[in-house]
Amino acid sequence: MENELFTLNQYGHVEIDLKRYMDKKQITRNALARAVNTRFEVIDKWYHGHVEKIDADVLARICFVLNCEPGDIIKYIR
Repeated sequence: MENELFTLNQYGHVEIDLKRYMDKKQITRNALARAVNTRFEVIDKWYHGHVEKIDADVLARICFVLNCEPGDIIKYIR
């Protein structure tokens, strides 16, 4: 296992499901961006699940505002 090369099929991927929690809290992307103190484009990427690198600070602020845990909006799919 030390020098093995893995393909996407073997190690899976991470899915972000922020939209569901935003709908549950009835909060718009604009409102969440203001509450989290970040740009709309950042929240829009999270909303559509197109985040390339997860910023722990942004994630913490999103979880605080939506009153959820990181595992509620981020899933590892094998």
